[in-house]
Amino acid sequence: MNIKQSILEFRKVGWYPFYVLIILLLAYLLNQLDRYAIGVTSIYIAQDMHWGDKGCLLNTSYSEAQVGNISCEIINKTLTAHQMESMCDSKVSHLGEHVCMYNYNGQGVLFELLAGPAFIVVYTFAGIPLAATGDMTNRRNLLAGCLLFWSTMTFITGFTQKYWQLLLLRFAVGIGEAGCTPFATSIIADYFPSSLRAAAIGIYNWGIYTGYSLSFTLGDYVVKANILNQGWRWVYWFAAIPGFVIAIVIFATVREPPKTNRDASLNTPKGFSWIRIKAAIAPFKNYTLLCLVIAGSIRNAAGYVWAYNTKPFFNQYYPRVLVADYLTWIPLVAGSLGSLLGGVISDRLVTSYGLKARIWVLIASQVCSAPFALMALLLPPPAAFIMLIPNNLIGEMWIGVTLTVVVEIVPGNIRTSAIAIYLFIITNIGGLMPLLVPPLTAISNLRTALIVLFPMLYLVSSGLFLVAYFVHKLTTTNQESGLTTANNDTQRLITDSFGGNPDGSQIADSNVTA
Repeated sequence: MNIKQSILEFRKVGWYPFYVLIILLLAYLLNQLDRYAIGVTSIYIAQDMHWGDKGCLLNTSYSEAQVGNISCEIINKTLTAHQMESMCDSKVSHLGEHVCMYNYNGQGVLFELLAGPAFIVVYTFAGIPLAATGDMTNRRNLLAGCLLFWSTMTFITGFTQKYWQLLLLRFAVGIGEAGCTPFATSIIADYFPSSLRAAAIGIYNWGIYTGYSLSFTLGDYVVKANILNQGWRWVYWFAAIPGFVIAIVIFATVREPPKTNRDASLNTPKGFSWIRIKAAIAPFKNYTLLCLVIAGSIRNAAGYVWAYNTKPFFNQYYPRVLVADYLTWIPLVAGSLGSLLGGVISDRLVTSYGLKARIWVLIASQVCSAPFALMALLLPPPAAFIMLIPNNLIGEMWIGVTLTVVVEIVPGNIRTSAIAIYLFIITNIGGLMPLLVPPLTAISNLRTALIVLFPMLYLVSSGLFLVAYFVHKLTTTNQESGLTTANNDTQRLITDSFGGNPDGSQIADSNVTA
């Protein structure tokens, strides 16, 4: 598709779908902001509530001249906690100042539990029944309700006093946020034609980078302001309040679109059904799609590890650096642009080269971005942050492309459920990966752990995307992708389950070719 054709397509769509897209983007922004707030506030919460690991930290109240060349990092991992505290207290500057303090660092298993399982497990398991309900009911209302619920839970988080309270509210936020992407992307798919769908989903995914960037804005500047001596608590209050407004806007102004790409022969029941879930799983039996999902899970793992450990990493190695000065705009600009470019490029290529063109984008983006991710961990600021610009610009092309493949190859009747299953797989595999950070850190250090779980996972995912390419190539015999077989299996499964009479109609978008 050339630029002139793209402009014509946008004109055909009209202004209202783009209005809906912006509102859904704002909802997703708040989804990500509330999710990642724990990563940028963990050290403050840990020191306030006294939980998690302890470490030898630089007392930033001392100037660089007072500190001199003293390093607070303790390399010896065999020391007991008491020995580490004594060694930390013994670090004295040339002026006789005790510039290091042994305190909670916001890291360790308890933090990774909050970042990973406490959120991920309920997020993924709640997403499937929610999405199945959304396939046959009003997705607009469900999305607004979910937004209202998770915003309320985020607001209450600002009042917690104990770790267990934080843990329970993290569970609750996961339940609420589970409905956001399945409902939103399904609505987007029904408002935009396949020729604009990846680009539209790419724009929706700007919410990831905008929300993530805003978490640093709140996590650094708001905590530093210490409004009414409430410190980190204002991060959660400020993050939650806009959610109440956007929920009302969705209820009042967003119209539920008719579900497109429906197969009339599929006599599916209304509401939640485990048979519907089985039907939504059927497309994932296709080897190409299965390889893509596994590769996406590994790539998602790298993103989770870095997102939740960015602040702890810079706190430990460069404690004087105000991370918000850089990460309030780098993910926002470079990540958002990368997500959009991935969608636009794959949309342009897929019309000429078919599904394999989307896989080319996935492979190339991860191979090219891995060196920049590595340099971000090895170089000191500001060079480390500069490396994150191309890393975000190139590395984030994957997210909208893989989701678009899922959206386009399943029938509209079960699209929301299929998206939830896709998210279930990549989030469970990727979201639990941060649990490997503490043991790897114990063996070596945090930097080495992140090298293994950040740039190296980029390369592993690119290798798996390459496997998906060859699998697709082997299973493609003509202009029809092997994905068609999986879609026919889906049709037969639903038809057999509900006694429908198949008419042989094509379920998948005809635009997805070999």
